[in-house]
Amino acid sequence: HVQLVESGGGSVTAGGSLRLSCSPSGYGHITKCMGWFRQAPGKERVGVAGIGTDGTTKYANSVKGRFIISRDNVKNTLYLEMNSLKPEDTAMYYCAAAVCAVGRVIAAADEYHYWGRGTQVTVS
Repeated sequence: HVQLVESGGGSVTAGGSLRLSCSPSGYGHITKCMGWFRQAPGKERVGVAGIGTDGTTKYANSVKGRFIISRDNVKNTLYLEMNSLKPEDTAMYYCAAAVCAVGRVIAAADEYHYWGRGTQVTVS
């Protein structure tokens, strides 16, 4: 069983930047399809960015040009670089992992098998 652990959240002012990290605890590798999701209070969890095993990436329109998803397979860590943050980016951010075919990027939350507990991002 893979348990993911997110870190790097915090409070920033609009226009600021944060970098989120996600690593598996115990046995596990991030050599799977990975993704970042977020959930604001009273709203559904939505996809932010995804990355395939070959490094292919996809982004939600709301974060294109501002967020960058990346992975370091040596450090076994997934990242989300968030720039030009807006108040509407405020949410709990979750990382997720799934076994997938090479070249695929998973967008749907229900296709992910493993989830972290989230890290809070607040933009004021």
